[in-house]
Amino acid sequence: MHIERHFTATEVVRDVVIGMSDGLTVPFALAAGLSGAVDSNAIIVTAGVAEIAAGSIAMGLGGYLAARTDAEHYQSERARELRECETVPAIEQEEVAEIFRGYGLSDAEVKPIVAAISADRDRWVDFMMRYELGLEQPDPTRARTSALTIAVSYIIGGFIPLAPYIFIASTQGALLASVACTLVALGVFGFVKARLTGISPLRGGLQTVLTGGLAAAAAFGIARAIG
Repeated sequence: MHIERHFTATEVVRDVVIGMSDGLTVPFALAAGLSGAVDSNAIIVTAGVAEIAAGSIAMGLGGYLAARTDAEHYQSERARELRECETVPAIEQEEVAEIFRGYGLSDAEVKPIVAAISADRDRWVDFMMRYELGLEQPDPTRARTSALTIAVSYIIGGFIPLAPYIFIASTQGALLASVACTLVALGVFGFVKARLTGISPLRGGLQTVLTGGLAAAAAFGIARAIG
């Protein structure tokens, strides 16, 4: 038996990537920058927790608004397609025919297909939304799910570089441990993401370490320069 395995949770992975990558780099940069300015892990942890709280809320809200915008855009375009199917049906039928001609079908083959699709208004509009505009109907719970996924991912990612400052007394020792933990977390995160999306896990892990490491290093350098 032939079983097809396709990964379809791309939106969830995208949200996890957004939240986790920022959660790993921004709190790390803050903690690392503060490590050069103060010699108090309590201050660093307090500032880090405050940043994680603010960052997770801001990122989650951004994900919520982005998903809401996608849903509103879809509904707006669907209403427009519905009006066009009602007011200029001949033009819309010709657009359906053009789509099938693009797949090599003749006019004789296209005609009954167009008639069948346009016989049902809702099915006709759904077809135009998907194949003319390339839009899929968003999940109605997408906004809430996206906000929660991004926020939780940010929190998890943020506590990874911050944890050494909680358990290690020396600020410089905590900084070194934080760097190590962050790079390992980036590697594991990239490896898992690559496995889910079907690319080489090794390449995915290395890409994430390099990208996240460069971002963290840049943020750390800026924080130290300003501090």
